[in-house]
Amino acid sequence: MLQAIGLTSTPRRDLPPLVDDLTFEARPGSVTALLGDPGSGKTTALRLMLELEPGRGVTYFRGRPLHRIPHPGREVGVLLGDVPGNPSRTVRNQLRMLCAAAGVPASRADTMLEIVGIAGLRDQRLGSLSLGMDRRVGLAAALLADPCTLILDEPAAGLSPRERGWLHGFLRGHASLGGAVLFTTDDAKEAARCADRVVSIESGRLVADQDAADFARTRLRPRVAVRTPHAARLADVLGREARAAQRAVEIVEESGSRLSVYGSNCAEVGEAAFRHGVLVHQLADETGDAGAPASPSPPPPETAARAEGGALAEPAAGPHRASGGQRRHARSGRPASTVRRVGGPLRPLRYELRRVFGTAAPALTAALVVVASAVTALALARTGQTSQNRLLAAWPELLPLPPAALGAGLLGALAFGEEYRYPALAADRGTVPRRMGLLTAKLAVSAVLALLLGTLAVAADAAALKLVFDSGPLRSPAEWVSPAASWAGLLIGCAWAGVLASGVFRSASAGLAAVLAVPVMAVPLVRKVLDGPSAYPARGLAARLRGLSWAQWPPEADRLVLGALRVMAQPVGTALVLSLMVLLCAYGFTGLRSRVRW
Repeated sequence: MLQAIGLTSTPRRDLPPLVDDLTFEARPGSVTALLGDPGSGKTTALRLMLELEPGRGVTYFRGRPLHRIPHPGREVGVLLGDVPGNPSRTVRNQLRMLCAAAGVPASRADTMLEIVGIAGLRDQRLGSLSLGMDRRVGLAAALLADPCTLILDEPAAGLSPRERGWLHGFLRGHASLGGAVLFTTDDAKEAARCADRVVSIESGRLVADQDAADFARTRLRPRVAVRTPHAARLADVLGREARAAQRAVEIVEESGSRLSVYGSNCAEVGEAAFRHGVLVHQLADETGDAGAPASPSPPPPETAARAEGGALAEPAAGPHRASGGQRRHARSGRPASTVRRVGGPLRPLRYELRRVFGTAAPALTAALVVVASAVTALALARTGQTSQNRLLAAWPELLPLPPAALGAGLLGALAFGEEYRYPALAADRGTVPRRMGLLTAKLAVSAVLALLLGTLAVAADAAALKLVFDSGPLRSPAEWVSPAASWAGLLIGCAWAGVLASGVFRSASAGLAAVLAVPVMAVPLVRKVLDGPSAYPARGLAARLRGLSWAQWPPEADRLVLGALRVMAQPVGTALVLSLMVLLCAYGFTGLRSRVRW
């Protein structure tokens, strides 16, 4: 059961709060509609329930607030607006990425695509989907972890009548298995037709909480719908009899053959037509202006889901077929989940890998970096005034960073920047759940990508120089460990700076700007501090560190330690280390406040 108690949004300046002391509940096994005009606070109420917006009040999901549920995605399925995914990502990749976030097997994505009837669109890009197909993908994403509660904001807005009917049948099927469904709408007829209970709000306050039948009887205007080839004649007959009986009857001609009669019933209209010999093709009691019965319509029959081109057949009405055990649990109000859980510390890593490689961004970045690096290396080789290390890194003195470091910083900035632009984890916990496991996975994946990018760039530079100039610019290095450590440290530092900065500033562009700010702004300041000779040079530091360690490392490791120390002693290395420390502290201060952990 979902219970919202005293929901109140943060007051606005000189204006009342959008939601003010709102209390209601959505019961298991039923569909609840939150009805209100545009601007009445429906979406704000949902965001307060999901703790996506500051305010007062509490919402219990089967007795627990959201921040006390270890895995909210397994308890609550959410669809707020369109699918928040990268438009270049395919439908299947989007769902497989969310499977990793929810801790369920990747095969669950294909199962949900079959259930919502879009298995034939699995390789389509999210940006190419129609509105109806986008909503189906959103439903599939909300149900990946088989949650008990579904929360949807205006799910039928803009859909065709056929898609709207499918959606309502789908929600009815989820409720029939014991789940609770809450959706918002501004259409009173839709609420009366598709919900078991209607919660009406106005200006953020509760107006009424009624069964759908009571709502239709008290809040909607009933009528008699008539279809006849003699509409004008029947309207004249009904008007004359109403005036003779002194009854208030309103007759509206909807079209050339359709009448809507308010203030009467089917028996009176039918008897009047029979007495005057008027042929009637249809006679039905309706509620509102949509021509739908007041009671909720049953779910559509189950048919085979098939997609060919743009045509889709209607899929099963419910989210999945229930076994006997599931039906027994559904009657008790707690549906049994048959979805296997995939937990453990590798769950954030699986999510991050699927996020990174679900689009062409890494491949495109690598291609651009390799081309730019090779061209820059060839241009530097023509002058003959660049050291071999800078030549292989394609790092001229005029550039703040080499192409490989910029590419590593860009991939790092996308790690969190994409989360904020396309909040794939919004339904799970907040815009981006700031958890140590997720941060560790992003740092690890970005470091590996940075090293691969740097290796590709150096290999491409060496191959281009060998091809164009033979072996002229290149010589066998006398020492390669220290330059390699310096190169790896620069790449990983830029990637991590992009990750942390995009997490702090919530933007990929801000993350890349922070990477560029290290050599442009921080390095000159560090160079001023380090400028001049030191009275006490730190010689023999590697040997002293070896003596302090518990395990004796081999003497060859001294070169790696010296390489790392040499990187930190350089202005770029020192500025990068200091920037990473500042960004990590800022990230911890602004982000690591969630009580939910991976």
